[in-house]
Amino acid sequence: MKNVGKFLIIIIAGLAVLIPFASTYPDGLEKVAESLGVKESQPLWEGLMPDYTLHTVDNPYLTKLISGLTGIIIVFLTAYGIGAVISRRNTNS
Repeated sequence: MKNVGKFLIIIIAGLAVLIPFASTYPDGLEKVAESLGVKESQPLWEGLMPDYTLHTVDNPYLTKLISGLTGIIIVFLTAYGIGAVISRRNTNS
């Protein structure tokens, strides 16, 4: 577990440093859709953090940092939970 903590700290530090360099240009699929004139329909639900933003925070750097950290925590907890279930199942067998 010690190594996991170090790994998470490295990821969080890297995320904090690299966020200002994130591209604001559309990705390939968005670019092709724009060039073909495909209009994006209004989504049924925008989600909690649409386009990695929080509507309650005005600072764009801070909103991307918070949403990135939230994503990392959600993925880590999900992977940890799945790993715990699988390891329990293997030791009980």
